[in-house]
Amino acid sequence: MNKYLVVGLGNPGSEYKNTRHNVGFQLLDYLANKVNAGWTGDRYGMRSDMKIKGRSITLIKPDTYMNLSGKAVQFWINKLNIEPQNALIILDDLNLPFGTLRMRKNGSDGGHNGLKNIQEILQSIEYPRLRIGIGNEYQKGKQINFVLGEWKKEEQISLDKIFNACSEGILQFALAGADKAMNQLNGFAIE
Repeated sequence: MNKYLVVGLGNPGSEYKNTRHNVGFQLLDYLANKVNAGWTGDRYGMRSDMKIKGRSITLIKPDTYMNLSGKAVQFWINKLNIEPQNALIILDDLNLPFGTLRMRKNGSDGGHNGLKNIQEILQSIEYPRLRIGIGNEYQKGKQINFVLGEWKKEEQISLDKIFNACSEGILQFALAGADKAMNQLNGFAIE
């Protein structure tokens, strides 16, 4: 059976639950709900498992806080005995317009502290990542307030469509590979 790990980046705690920075957690909650998979507490966070067409997919929401996500990613890659190319990292991206999706098989951290820590711990940039654009509509010096701020009402309306597209892309990643998932996801954008 082919095994896959999908790690949504975010911060634990109710105060972060509906923030832009926690879009990775929010997406995994959406996907788990969509396939009727529950969550259990496990090492380094919350875990949900699903099986689809001979594939085993483990979803992880780390409890290590965003900037220390590498520990959780490394632990689960080792525990599940999977190759890093089968570990998809989901994160927010300020540099993409709201609702734009970008999946890559590898690459730089792009200034994202969660990816920076994963890269340091894994000593590699060879792992796939799905960036979900949150936009950058904030005044100079207010980046942290924006990232840790809650979604606007008009953004919340679009989240269902964004999460549905991402969920389909994650399943495509496990069933048909990163290239097919990239083709499906990288053209998506909220109009």
